[in-house]
Amino acid sequence: MDREDSLAAAPGVNARAQALVADMLARQGALRIGVARGTHGETLIDAGSRHTGGIEAGLALARICLGGLGDVALVPGGLARWPWRVCVRSSHPVVACLGSQYAGWSLAQGDFFALGSGPGRALARKEPLFAELGYADSSEHAVLVIEGDAPPPAALAAGIAADCGVKPENLTFLYAPTRSLAGGVQVVARVLEVALHKAHALKFPLHRIIDGMGAAPLSPPHPDFMTAMGRTNDAIIYAGEVHLFVTGSANDARALAEQLPSKTSRDYGEPFAAIFKRFNGDFYKIDPLLFSPAKVIVTAVDSGESFHAGAIDAGPLEASFG
Repeated sequence: MDREDSLAAAPGVNARAQALVADMLARQGALRIGVARGTHGETLIDAGSRHTGGIEAGLALARICLGGLGDVALVPGGLARWPWRVCVRSSHPVVACLGSQYAGWSLAQGDFFALGSGPGRALARKEPLFAELGYADSSEHAVLVIEGDAPPPAALAAGIAADCGVKPENLTFLYAPTRSLAGGVQVVARVLEVALHKAHALKFPLHRIIDGMGAAPLSPPHPDFMTAMGRTNDAIIYAGEVHLFVTGSANDARALAEQLPSKTSRDYGEPFAAIFKRFNGDFYKIDPLLFSPAKVIVTAVDSGESFHAGAIDAGPLEASFG
């Protein structure tokens, strides 16, 4: 198989995620999650809104976001004052991160707005990104993750099921706000995804990224949405670490490593909440290249050379975490 065709041939993400959903349902009490049925029979899993949820629920959310193509764990190590890290790894990083985990599907109706993450995106394929990836899933089940307090309203849920080509009763929404423990974990678990997204923005050929791993500190939750959002972003921007394995020339690997770290952004240096405030809450005025890990290693597998760039910056992280 040509390496460029390998993305299209990646395993189906919704079937794998559905198995993980079943595991969450079996552990409902232990995970402290709430399970309900929507108007059209869709499954609604509350992992941190009205139900407590927790770190383990967040790890499960993150694995589902990756379409079952990534491993997510909480491990010790890293900064002295913030020693616990969320670690992510995938041998299908492009499909797992960009084809599934990336929050790229705009879901809106009336007062409801959310960005849909997870494998259901690869069924609906509403985003131009999927034409570039050449990846499409096929499944009778669809799974989506919402970073918010509530699932989509009934009419919108019915439309999403239609867009995914599944029966509403085969559609699952999992949701948790950023201020919750589970919500914070699943956002920090995007440390590898932001590196893939930045590589895409830098026009590095995605099919040449064949494996990857990343880690970032577990950010402490906060009841204020802005503060909680800032902390999850700062965990990645100022202390996230990623290692990518790529094919092709060593020069290309070196160039990618030099451009990936967040410090290359014009907006680097302040806690994210302060940056957000400086731009009057307009997310789209922030330099998109800021959303990347602090420190990277890129290994050129064809030559065996590795290139290091960036550094952990404890100052803004301490100001953010408190």
